[in-house]
Amino acid sequence: MAQKGAQLDRETFSCSICLDLLKDPVTTSCGHSYCMQCIKTHWDEEDEKETYSCPECRQTFTPRPVLLKNTMLAVLVDELKKTGLPAAPADLCYAGPEDVACDFCTGRKLKALKSCLTCLVSYCEKHLQPHYESPRFKKHKLVEPSEKLQENICSRHDEVMKMFCRTDQKCICYLCSVDEHKGHDTVSAAAERTEKQKELEVSRQNIQQRIQDREKDVKLLQQEVQNINRSADKTVEDGEKIFSELIRLLEKRSSEVKQQVRSQQETEVSRVKEVEEKLQQEIRELKRKDAELKKLSHTEDHNQFLHSFPSLSALSESTSSIQIRPLRYFEDVTEAVSEVRDKLQDVLREEWSKLSLTEVDVLLSDSPAEPTTRAGFLKYSCEITLDPNTASTELLLSEGNRKATYMSNYQSYPSHPDRFTEWSQVLSRESLTGRCYWEVEWRGDGVLVAASYKNISRGAGSDHSGFGCNDKSWSLQCCNKSYTFRYNNIETPVSGPHSSRVGVYLDHRAGILSFYSVSDTMTLLHRVQTTFTQPLYAGLWLIYSYGDTAEFLKLK
Repeated sequence: MAQKGAQLDRETFSCSICLDLLKDPVTTSCGHSYCMQCIKTHWDEEDEKETYSCPECRQTFTPRPVLLKNTMLAVLVDELKKTGLPAAPADLCYAGPEDVACDFCTGRKLKALKSCLTCLVSYCEKHLQPHYESPRFKKHKLVEPSEKLQENICSRHDEVMKMFCRTDQKCICYLCSVDEHKGHDTVSAAAERTEKQKELEVSRQNIQQRIQDREKDVKLLQQEVQNINRSADKTVEDGEKIFSELIRLLEKRSSEVKQQVRSQQETEVSRVKEVEEKLQQEIRELKRKDAELKKLSHTEDHNQFLHSFPSLSALSESTSSIQIRPLRYFEDVTEAVSEVRDKLQDVLREEWSKLSLTEVDVLLSDSPAEPTTRAGFLKYSCEITLDPNTASTELLLSEGNRKATYMSNYQSYPSHPDRFTEWSQVLSRESLTGRCYWEVEWRGDGVLVAASYKNISRGAGSDHSGFGCNDKSWSLQCCNKSYTFRYNNIETPVSGPHSSRVGVYLDHRAGILSFYSVSDTMTLLHRVQTTFTQPLYAGLWLIYSYGDTAEFLKLK
């Protein structure tokens, strides 16, 4: 308690400017005491204003007061010094090289606690008290300590810049707005900050979305590595089993194929890992950028915010989105080796040279390119029939369940859990995997040609059960004047020649779904590149006019 009392005595007899014990104490008419030299230095800085103020309560004096030494205070201070107390309190926080220093402290300056955007001065805890205690400072704006307060002063008019010129994209003072910026689009700095804050939030949302996209891409790449490793391991295992039947004659070739697979496996894994590392680096950079923008969003100084915003809001060029086109991996190696095994007994000596590592290299290449001619597509043609258990009661099935007609009267289908009850849709009976191609011929005002997972919603009242209105189906809307692709309820206009026949190509493993306009030539309308997680089913959705038809064609 005694120590606390002594501390209170020290604070009572300390100069609020230098925060040390009073030296040659003087007292102003408002009752506050200072070191004679401290208050003189303070008032010397106010000579140009011709009005002098008390550093504590801001009471003004005109003319400059003549101060005399307060002998009673001087005696008391001398007595206090005799107590042997430290020259300064131990808990004072002095400003370091990286800190904002109090503008009022003389000698060794204390660390500023707040900066005032009205006074354009930074204050330590002691000198800040008048801002909290005096009503005169009630409207002053206090912010976190800043070394850049002078950037808020107009270099031409020496006024605080509280305006923003949108024409010239710079902070200005009020005099600038009626002078060289007259007629420009000017607003208050606060109003511009509000607008830029909205842009900042959009930038952050874009960054966060890109982070999510990149993290999703990383997961796809990681899955790709697993698939490559799994396929390679299985291929090696199968190859070893086949070659074990020809131990003496095929040991050398078995080793060569195994080495080829492992080499390609290493190459592909290395490629994917390299892309993954680039994406991870972009994610780290985006997170750093997001952190900077978040910090900037909390900046209370409008001018500092507007000064820093252009450089921080700009985003670097994004890495291209990952488009996974899975390899056929190494399954074809197994097929080639099996074929060799069957033929080898008769042709081993004469035909061995035909099984070369060059052929293996071809087998290890990417999935076959998408066909470019109708003849090429027809190699993958499949016969598709409609499943009556899925057909809406507004659809009449005919032609061996290959044709659907949009009817005004309801059909008397039996109740079934797979039946579409909200929209006039129907799914195929056959599930589709691997590489498939089919064509739809339509008549009337239009049709939606679709591919869908089987677990798409069917129930009444579901707005998301329509083909393309969810993440379980993809559809091409065809009408007499236009095409529209739809997925997850997002519509994308598609341009292309009008045709009453639409071809659909699916490479399930590669994640490719393509829609073509079929006439004398094949014209690509829209291609989807994704990862299919379930078998697909062909679908039709008739929604335009009663009597419209759509039919899955028999392809030769």
